Amino acid sequence: MSTKIYGTIGPACCDTETLARLFEKGMTGVRINLSHSGLTEASDWIASIHSAYEKGKRTESGPEILMDLKGPELRIGALRSPFYLTDGDVCVLGAEEADGETAAGQIPVPAGILPHLVHGQDVLLDDGRILLRPDDGIVGGKSGQAARCRVIRGGMLAGGKSIALPGVTLRLPTLTKSDLENIRKAGTYGITGVMLPFVRDEQDLLCLKEALRDVNATDIRVFAKIENLDGAAKLAALLPYCDEIVVARGDLGNAVPLWQLPVIQAQIAKICRSAAKPFMVVTQMLASMEASAVPTRAEVSDIFRAVQEGAASVMLTGETAVGKYPVQAMEYMVKTVRETEAFLARQNGNR
Repeated sequence: MSTKIYGTIGPACCDTETLARLFEKGMTGVRINLSHSGLTEASDWIASIHSAYEKGKRTESGPEILMDLKGPELRIGALRSPFYLTDGDVCVLGAEEADGETAAGQIPVPAGILPHLVHGQDVLLDDGRILLRPDDGIVGGKSGQAARCRVIRGGMLAGGKSIALPGVTLRLPTLTKSDLENIRKAGTYGITGVMLPFVRDEQDLLCLKEALRDVNATDIRVFAKIENLDGAAKLAALLPYCDEIVVARGDLGNAVPLWQLPVIQAQIAKICRSAAKPFMVVTQMLASMEASAVPTRAEVSDIFRAVQEGAASVMLTGETAVGKYPVQAMEYMVKTVRETEAFLARQNGNR
């Protein structure tokens, strides 16, 4: 069976014409990132997905649409506007209030992480692009708590970006209030799959499956995103409770030194192959194409490796969502995947 190829919808590809071109290039389905909004807010985008799919005169019942939930993840709160964090500067992380407000000049974060912001603890923001380290520790703030941090590796920070504390385990609820609302509406919008971030154990997946049962949506496929060491360590126990494993290399690459990430990907692939469980590889597969019309040689080799390891599907994220060349990125992805499949078929035929 051919490897499935997904794109992520965003401002760069949300119009019907661009989505239709992505489907024409060979895109299987579309991921909707619900970390920042809900299905209702994305209704126009979803309508465009359906229209683009129909425009291609496809005979299947409809497009595959995956909704990626918030799940038990940590994120920066709302910011009035993005701003740049400069190397060597000091910033303050403050507890986000229920009303979403935080003291002036502070970066809003979930209050539960503040006790863990001790000297020497790395704080990774936006999939590790930005690195902070607590400076003078906990200080006063609107909530009586805030943490002063030194910017070790700066960058542009926007609201809603991921937070990772390597080595720290926080037991957050599996599903947020907005997750449950999106699950309730999933059938209405033609959602075919649900991606649960930061799966820690089988209880997370059982919680999601129960929520799907409660709204009579058990036909929706469950994708378990492996983004931390807990999920990777308990992978075998997760397999009976999901339809597909996702090697989500963004936050997984925050949880371990990057040079260990390829080994973990290979280990996950091996376990999934042995259990005949489909798996997906995602994150930065063609990252340079957010700004370049041509990928790097390393990126196409990365795609080759994912297919060679047995990936049932691969996905583009920022490349299609916000990149300058979404159609070209999809074309490179599809052609590389299909060329790899043809090579592997010839190789197997010669054995």
